[in-house]
Amino acid sequence: AIAAADFDLSPAKALGVGLSSLQLTKTQSSQVKMSLAALTFIASRGMATKMTVKNLAMIGSGQMGAGIAQVAAATGHKVVLCDTAGDILEKAKAGIQKSLRRVVKKKFGDDPDKGIEFIASTMANIDTTTEPAKAVVTADLVVEAIPENLQLKQELFNTLDKFAPANTIFASNTSSLPITAIADSTQRQDKFAGLHFFNPVPVMKLVEVVRAPGTSNDVYECLMDFSRAIGKHPVTCKDTPGFLVNRLLVPYMMEAIRLFERGHGSKEDIDVAMKLGAGYPMGPFELGDYVGLDTCKFIIDGWHELEPDNPLFNPSPLLNELVAAGKHGKKTGEGFYKY
Repeated sequence: AIAAADFDLSPAKALGVGLSSLQLTKTQSSQVKMSLAALTFIASRGMATKMTVKNLAMIGSGQMGAGIAQVAAATGHKVVLCDTAGDILEKAKAGIQKSLRRVVKKKFGDDPDKGIEFIASTMANIDTTTEPAKAVVTADLVVEAIPENLQLKQELFNTLDKFAPANTIFASNTSSLPITAIADSTQRQDKFAGLHFFNPVPVMKLVEVVRAPGTSNDVYECLMDFSRAIGKHPVTCKDTPGFLVNRLLVPYMMEAIRLFERGHGSKEDIDVAMKLGAGYPMGPFELGDYVGLDTCKFIIDGWHELEPDNPLFNPSPLLNELVAAGKHGKKTGEGFYKY
């Protein structure tokens, strides 16, 4: 007989298995060792630390980046907001405070003191920097919301990959570019995904969590949990052009433009038809002006390059003409309509 003390029982003790007084035959001891190995493996899986996000690095402080920073900070996450210049960051913080005041009016209308406390605690969770490398050193998650330029995004993530901890998750807020193409600029394809928010971020509940082929299950689950933690409703999508919403929305807007180009209806009548007939809050021309005609053109041109034979992705001469003339929609004062 071989005493149980002749082999390591620490896994058994950790599991609360009292075997120290057992006397075992060689066959029994072998069986127990195998069982203990299996139990230890199961226990280690069960006790493995689940990936969570407490610290967010937000690269880009424009409308989308500032909105993401706001909802993360408002739900108790520590945020480092990063952009190219201090004055840009100050403008972003001022915009966040203005947005928070709107939230307070709705949420704390009967308790102004709590509203003041809410704004103060949210803003206290936001730090700023103009150095991307510093922004990511303590980050659990890095989200990028810079201009829709593949090379620019690749260069950014290639740099961040050298400074972020090995377990940091990277995510792009791109609305149209392939996540895989951006992820390939790093050495962490398993920790890379799309996290596509919608504008305005504090109001819109949806987040598209985009799984690239290399995205691990743990990272995917972590991003789903993070989306819920900041008050959003996540949906899952594969890495396909436009993901879910824009894959439906952009061709819809383009077909409306083609209807107008062919003289089948005025832009005003098409907008009214979709609002009253389909219940949409905006018509396609109003929506295009709100999104930005330059953005619409960028998206459709990129898709057309990827799939030139897909008629849904054909460019529009009228859209090209408006963008070339600097008429990009509401942000420039004129697009399909004047503002």
